[in-house]
Amino acid sequence: MKKILLSAVAVCSLFALFGCNNRAEVQALQSTQVAELQPMQQSYRGVLPCADCSGIETSLFLEKDGTWVMNQRYQGAKEPAVFASYGSWARTADKLVLTESDGEKIYFRPKGHNLETLDRAGNPIESKLNYTLQPMKDALPATPMTMKGMYKYMADAAIFQDCATGKTFDVASNAELERGYAAARGEDFQPVLLVVEAHFTLQASPDSGELRKTVVADRAAKFEPKKTCRD
Repeated sequence: MKKILLSAVAVCSLFALFGCNNRAEVQALQSTQVAELQPMQQSYRGVLPCADCSGIETSLFLEKDGTWVMNQRYQGAKEPAVFASYGSWARTADKLVLTESDGEKIYFRPKGHNLETLDRAGNPIESKLNYTLQPMKDALPATPMTMKGMYKYMADAAIFQDCATGKTFDVASNAELERGYAAARGEDFQPVLLVVEAHFTLQASPDSGELRKTVVADRAAKFEPKKTCRD
């Protein structure tokens, strides 16, 4: 009888030990995942490899509203050598996923305080060349990008609901846009689809003084009445 009791106690102890180890592993995994999902540095820079130039000077800005802006300068290339793009970003446990305005994906993964560029399928790039962006602090680039969204001007203020990200931004004062909207909207004050070459900046809100992401039109603005982002 004693032997049976001792065996039962041993088995229970063994299961308890496995249970403790199991819990410890789960807790360790959860801690790791939580650490990976902490807020990230918001801007990065580095020079990435280029097939037909000396390097691509790349600056990436991650905005708290879930949008991003990337500025790339092709070193030693013929003009135009500077391009900008934007879209929305999201985190997984081990990757940063950028969705461009045309729906294409760009992948990075955190590497210490840096970001490492991944290939188009989200896999590591096997190379001795530099594919790393390092933390930096800089202003948003003023390189024009093609933006498409619903524009509305009313009560001396304009807003732009971006088609690519779904976000709504203030629009810097621009008399040409205001006249174009007045002609395109007709008798009502409904938003009108606008395609424009523009860039983002931070401007103080007239009401609160808070810095807000703002669209600044550069050139080539075109209103398209009776159309929406789905067209």
